[in-house]
Amino acid sequence: MLDARYLLGPVLAHGGMSTVYRGTDTRLDRPVAIKVMEPRLAADPAFRTRFEREARAAARIDHPAVVDVHDQGDHMGVDGPVLFLVMELVEGGTLRDVLRDRGPLGVPAALSVMEPVLAGLAEAHRLGLVHRDVKPENVLISRSGEVKVADFGLVTAAASAGASHAGYILGTVAYLSPEQVATGAADARSDVYAAGVMLYELLTGEPPYTGDTALSVAYRHVNSDMPAPSLIAGDVPPELDDFVLRATRRDPAARPADAGAMLAELRRMATRLEVPRVPPPVPPARPLEEQDTLPAGPQHVPGTGAYPAMAPQRGGTRMMARPAEDEHLGAPGGPPAHLRARRRSRRIFAVWTAIVLVLALLVGVSAWWLGSGRWTAMPSVVGLDQNTAQQLLGESDLVASITTARDNNQPAGVVASADPQPESRLLRGSTVVLTISSGRPTVPTIAPGTAVAAAEQALRDAGLTPVRTTDADQFNPTVPAGAAVGTNPAAGTPLAIGAPVTLVLSRGPQPPPPPEPEEDQVRVPFVIGERFEDAADKLDDEGLDVEQNSRFSDKRDRARVINQDPSPGTLVDPGTTVTLDTF
Repeated sequence: MLDARYLLGPVLAHGGMSTVYRGTDTRLDRPVAIKVMEPRLAADPAFRTRFEREARAAARIDHPAVVDVHDQGDHMGVDGPVLFLVMELVEGGTLRDVLRDRGPLGVPAALSVMEPVLAGLAEAHRLGLVHRDVKPENVLISRSGEVKVADFGLVTAAASAGASHAGYILGTVAYLSPEQVATGAADARSDVYAAGVMLYELLTGEPPYTGDTALSVAYRHVNSDMPAPSLIAGDVPPELDDFVLRATRRDPAARPADAGAMLAELRRMATRLEVPRVPPPVPPARPLEEQDTLPAGPQHVPGTGAYPAMAPQRGGTRMMARPAEDEHLGAPGGPPAHLRARRRSRRIFAVWTAIVLVLALLVGVSAWWLGSGRWTAMPSVVGLDQNTAQQLLGESDLVASITTARDNNQPAGVVASADPQPESRLLRGSTVVLTISSGRPTVPTIAPGTAVAAAEQALRDAGLTPVRTTDADQFNPTVPAGAAVGTNPAAGTPLAIGAPVTLVLSRGPQPPPPPEPEEDQVRVPFVIGERFEDAADKLDDEGLDVEQNSRFSDKRDRARVINQDPSPGTLVDPGTTVTLDTF
């Protein structure tokens, strides 16, 4: 009896966080389901606080497609605290039971399940609540075909208890959204993603991603686009393919905003495709001995120091242990000779059977090792962080050899390449070379006054290409002419490998401005490079005389000025002769 009110009955289900019992609310005389949390969670103050808060939040959801939460309790037993949740009892089973029994449901039955699931989630999203663990195990279906979503908030409460309980989350990795895997953050669109994955499984009979480890499945959620259900289930129309793919986009912004929006799309699509309305599939009936028989032994309730009353279920039949030839065991003088001989022959047979099994096991292990057992497959690790990649290699019995290199595409600390390639067949214990990205190169800091050769070498060492141009040079009062002043782009700028970086050199101190001309003086204009006729006209406009010194007398009119005397900018008196060398 918990909290002097709830009488525990047979165990209905057991999971990583809790055990669910069929129970009776003795105060209201009604059947209930009682979820008793594991002792390690019940003893965690963070979990207890979050559990109570999430239970109160879940109790606010009043919808026929959501399992009602009646009560939450904290019972102090003889062995420690017992944390429990009292819920509506759904006589039936889970959507997982249906999938195990039937496999793919087909389009009409799949939509008949998803519609109430999305309706229940939509009500929770309207209240600002997120489920975070939508999966077939958390969808209950009654014998009459009622579909209900269960276990709101338990994942959030478990996460608050810390890393020691993270194993529970890994059990649901087949339905986790990319943002939950990458950052742990979740909102209504995360539930939409999980619902899309579940719809995929209802149509095809299996989740889209499977793997040897939870980590490999999570990696595919983050890095791969969801395949279309019609690749496996041929009866899925293109419109339903698009619906599933839109709900499972890796970018949360590309999904329906919440379960309400997803439900509206599903109903419009079902109407457009004229999908027939069928009742949801019900879980398979349990065998008669499971329905009408008590468990073989009492189930201990953690923390109570007691066993629950095991009242009979519907049939009321008890399974009694049959005495093993008790009439002989009590006879004076021990068992008769024929029984002793029978037991001795059984022991000899058991010994030989054990020997044969051991030999068969040794032969099988040897054959496995000499055949496929020595080999393993190279996992795909490019794009993973170093620790995750090494963990995956360890799980595949491979050894990592680490090198680092700059990479334009992968951020620092992430695997940029691996040798050999993914899916390569390797002997266990082989060494795999992982190249870890150190990120894109950044422009190094060049101290003012650094010699040109040293500055160029620093740029090359950073994986960049030094470039020099006089247009970039600057006057500098403290750095001698010809020494480095800085770079363009500035220090710290990330660039692609081998990108050019202009080295800015000093021109020395800036010269003083030329003196202002006197009233009767003119400044000789710059005419080098101009045609002789144009240069002569320009000098004439300034009141200066022109004298040509041409190397080719027959091309005087087309010649260009290659030098002038006095030099450009010189102050001279009007009428001064300027000699132009032409070529």
